[in-house]
Amino acid sequence: MTEPIRVLICDDQVLIRTGLATIVDAQPDLEVAGECGDGRTAVDLAERLRPDVVVMDIRMPVLDGIAATRLLAGAGVPHPVKVLVVTTFNLDEYVYEALRAGASGFLLKDAPPDRLLHGIRTVAAGAALLDPDVTRQLVGRYAARIRPTDGKGPDTPLTPRELEVLRLIADGLSNNEIAASLVISRETVKTFVSRILTKLGLRDRVQAVVYAYRQGLVS
Repeated sequence: MTEPIRVLICDDQVLIRTGLATIVDAQPDLEVAGECGDGRTAVDLAERLRPDVVVMDIRMPVLDGIAATRLLAGAGVPHPVKVLVVTTFNLDEYVYEALRAGASGFLLKDAPPDRLLHGIRTVAAGAALLDPDVTRQLVGRYAARIRPTDGKGPDTPLTPRELEVLRLIADGLSNNEIAASLVISRETVKTFVSRILTKLGLRDRVQAVVYAYRQGLVS
């Protein structure tokens, strides 16, 4: 039998934290590694317990979820931990910053339990969790505010075809959907995605979406 996915749950609201823990513990392939109510404790517990995924709230005392995510998964962290951010619709700026800080994805707090469980499993497997509608509304709306205003196009090492794939990623399309749109194979899409991430020095599709919006490649 494979080892269960170990999840650290961090939320300052006890009822939400308890509810999340109950949902996770009810799954045979998941287990709660620990719980806490602030970002500082989340960092300490994650370093000690080494969970597979940290489910992280944003607004918390002592240390907020963005700062905690940066310490756990940000650039230069020698042994990063996968972070799944939970938030609400009116916190788009915070979500954008959390993704830049190294989060592997995000969910809304009113998402149904099955979407939370899918999100945990997706992030644990090393993939990014992107909801097309949420991505466009949250990341797109805030990234538009910080785009370069000098009128110059983005300085990017990508080929025209790679830029086309990147724009489709930013639109929230899956590899299969990109393949269908461009009439190429799924394996070819995977190759393009890998090249894009490597050329831009990005970790995953979440960071690719942030890059695309910030550079004004999508609107």
